[in-house]
Amino acid sequence: MSDERRVHLSRSAPPAFKALDALAKTVGGIAADAGIDDRLKELVQIHASQLNGCAYCVRVHVDRAVAAGLDVDVIAQLATWQESGVFTDRERAALELTEAFTFIHEDGIPDRVYDHVGGILSEQEYVALSWILVSINAFNRVAIAGRYPVPPRVAAPA
Repeated sequence: MSDERRVHLSRSAPPAFKALDALAKTVGGIAADAGIDDRLKELVQIHASQLNGCAYCVRVHVDRAVAAGLDVDVIAQLATWQESGVFTDRERAALELTEAFTFIHEDGIPDRVYDHVGGILSEQEYVALSWILVSINAFNRVAIAGRYPVPPRVAAPA
């Protein structure tokens, strides 16, 4: 089946997609209240999207990350975050949690991850990041299932 004939879930069931979008907006508010800044929010969303193989969401969140002030070097090092020295302990904990949530089907959230991340992040931060990860993993699945094309880059104003 060609990509053109594949069901586009967001257009085929607008109320469901609007509900998912509303969830993302609610989660954004929870994250802001918990002190999760745009840098951290975008880092985990990019990384989850990379792990899921969602090129559409990677593009969207890389653009948002750049708008939030992340530089190319930091974004490029997400794939090697465990070896990289550019991430804070808090960011590293969030990236570890990202991997556990993205691959939750393999081992749940292992106790060692829960305990390690919980020793760095507050309960509010853990909850907020968890909901961000639930949301982005859902968006990844919608985009991947529909084979959404990578959106074109919007040219920066001159």
